[in-house]
Amino acid sequence: MNDTSAMLSTHPVAADDLDVNLLAEAIDACLACAQTCTSCADACLAEDDVAKLRDCIRTDLDCADICATTARVLSRRTGENTEVVKALLSACRTACGNCAEDCESHAEHHAHCKICADACRRCEKACGELLAALS
Repeated sequence: MNDTSAMLSTHPVAADDLDVNLLAEAIDACLACAQTCTSCADACLAEDDVAKLRDCIRTDLDCADICATTARVLSRRTGENTEVVKALLSACRTACGNCAEDCESHAEHHAHCKICADACRRCEKACGELLAALS
């Protein structure tokens, strides 16, 4: 059990009977994706062909912000805000999918984009699984 699962399991007031491990996986995937996308954007800025990476930088930063926000909201167990959670998970999946596609198009030349695309795909999957469990 990691720290995220432990915190969720020990919360005195869980608003629902959602699988804690599924929730923890989504939170951890969002946090990892946010960090990876931020690092990828920074690495893109250091590349010689930075102008060609402008869209990638934008999608990296958008994805990082959406993933970080999603992780914070998912971490809140008191009360219920299901519609907002579903909307965030959907937005996060979309942002991750867009970022992954963009980074995949640069992955052959930039290893940081390959790593970022993989993190985005993992987060996209985890958010989709949690969204399905909430429906």
